[in-house]
Amino acid sequence: MPNSSSVSELLLLAFADTRELQLLHFVLFLGIYLAALLGNGLILSAVACHHRLHTPMYFFLLNLALLDLGCISTTLLKAMANALWDTRAISYQGCAAQVFCFLFFISAEYYNLTIMAYDRYVAICKPLHYGSLLGSRACAHMAAAAWDSGFLYSVLHTATTFSLPLCHGNAVDQFFCEIPHILKLSCSDAYLREVGAVLFSIFLAFGCFVFIVVSYVQIFRAVLRMPSEQGRHKAFSTCLPHLAVVSLFLSTGIFSYLEPPSISSLVVSFLYSVVPPAVNPLIYSMRNQELKDAVRKLFPYMILKHP
Repeated sequence: MPNSSSVSELLLLAFADTRELQLLHFVLFLGIYLAALLGNGLILSAVACHHRLHTPMYFFLLNLALLDLGCISTTLLKAMANALWDTRAISYQGCAAQVFCFLFFISAEYYNLTIMAYDRYVAICKPLHYGSLLGSRACAHMAAAAWDSGFLYSVLHTATTFSLPLCHGNAVDQFFCEIPHILKLSCSDAYLREVGAVLFSIFLAFGCFVFIVVSYVQIFRAVLRMPSEQGRHKAFSTCLPHLAVVSLFLSTGIFSYLEPPSISSLVVSFLYSVVPPAVNPLIYSMRNQELKDAVRKLFPYMILKHP
């Protein structure tokens, strides 16, 4: 992507200035990353290897785990490297690649969560049509649509952002390359080129949000009409983890863009870019006995207690 500026590298915001705190942050980030790697890796292994989990719900959960791993790897690995080697630099091309990958994984995850809401809606509100509406081919097409939409979304924003000349230095006020902070470095009269892409993103995100809300309104109405308490409990146990993940995803994302002045932007960005991928496996495994049983069979030495 051509750029009229002569910037060859950008400087990311450091979490700490002293060497001791930098190493402490590296150890903390490493622990969080390994926890995310372990949790999402266990989900991937269990779903891939256990035949009973070859259902649409777990297929989309497998996609979610892959997207979580991609998302946290995009932001945290570079932050860990900078903390370990006491540097803030990232190349211009590396920054563009980081923006592209982060947008790709985060947007594809949002679309995947929307599809998962549809999966729960069909399973509870139209159980007799579940096999026909969510067959293996339909699931593959929906998952591919989520990944393809994320790719097109990230290409649109990355190309638009990095075609702008950078006129206000090279210091990014964030620990990873993020579009709002890149735009602050560009010439002010070039902002209009990003307005159309932003409006399109808001419209698309709002459409997915409305779809999820409407789906869950119908789900809860159907669950409350169930005569069996055991049936209601089973329905809630499959819906609540997804609803918790969606709530965490949206709340941290909205909170990050509100940027309360009393809270550091580093803390806010860390909250929405790192915490959900690390916490999602815990949320899904907490109430899912099938998933815990599958992990226990794969790794019998692990102690996974019943709730």
